[in-house]
Amino acid sequence: MLLLSALWPGLAGAVLLGIGIGWLSGMPRDRASLPGLAAAWLLLAGLALAGPVQGTAGLWIESAAMLLAAYLAGCGLGALAARLAARPAPKSP
Repeated sequence: MLLLSALWPGLAGAVLLGIGIGWLSGMPRDRASLPGLAAAWLLLAGLALAGPVQGTAGLWIESAAMLLAAYLAGCGLGALAARLAARPAPKSP
C-alpha cells in the first residue's frame, strides 16, 4: 500500500494517458499485440512478486508492473469508449 500511495499521481497519469491513446488508436488489429503485452506484464509482475531483485532495482520493477497495468487498463477503457461512441444510433420509428 505504501508503493500505491507514493505512486498514485503516476498511476493516474498512466490511466489518463492510456485512455487518450486507446481512444485515438482503438482496438489492436493484429492478435499478436495483446499476448505480447500480457507476457510483458506477467514477467514484470512475476519478478515483483517473487522478489529476486532487491533495493532500488526491485522498486523500479514493482513500479513498472503497476504503471504498465494502469496504462493497459486505460488503453482498454479508451478503446472501448471509442468503439461505443462510433456505434451508430438506433433508428427511431
